[in-house]
Amino acid sequence: MSDGRTPLKFALDIPFVETLGMQLWRFDSGVAEISLEVRPEMLNSWAVAHGGVVMTLLDVVMAHAARSVRDDTDVPGIVTLEMKTSFMRPATGRLVAWGHLLHGTQGTAFCEGSVRDAGGALCAHATGTFKFLRKLKRGAELDAAS
Repeated sequence: MSDGRTPLKFALDIPFVETLGMQLWRFDSGVAEISLEVRPEMLNSWAVAHGGVVMTLLDVVMAHAARSVRDDTDVPGIVTLEMKTSFMRPATGRLVAWGHLLHGTQGTAFCEGSVRDAGGALCAHATGTFKFLRKLKRGAELDAAS
């Protein structure tokens, strides 16, 4: 980043987030900031960020905003219940997403997020509802349960 900040470490190991190259810049008080440099393999047929990449960025930043007010030991998992996304303009280059917790309860969180390009233009906006889980089965645990 040009402002000299160092990215934070994600609290959880999320292989898909790591593969996409997301960087966490803020994670506190119901707010999260995550950036992503759009690479050629993330483009659609019009040579702009695929909508799925933008939606993933929004999903991750909103979930992080929701988690940012909880103790990680208290909430080992969070899943998306629903998400609505509006696309305003094509997204290219370095994208920055901001997520905000609008309202949270013991079990759910209601959030909004936005994605802006390097020039600060709004590319997409979303709202989402997330559910906190006490125990989330992972990998081999899911196979054993089926």
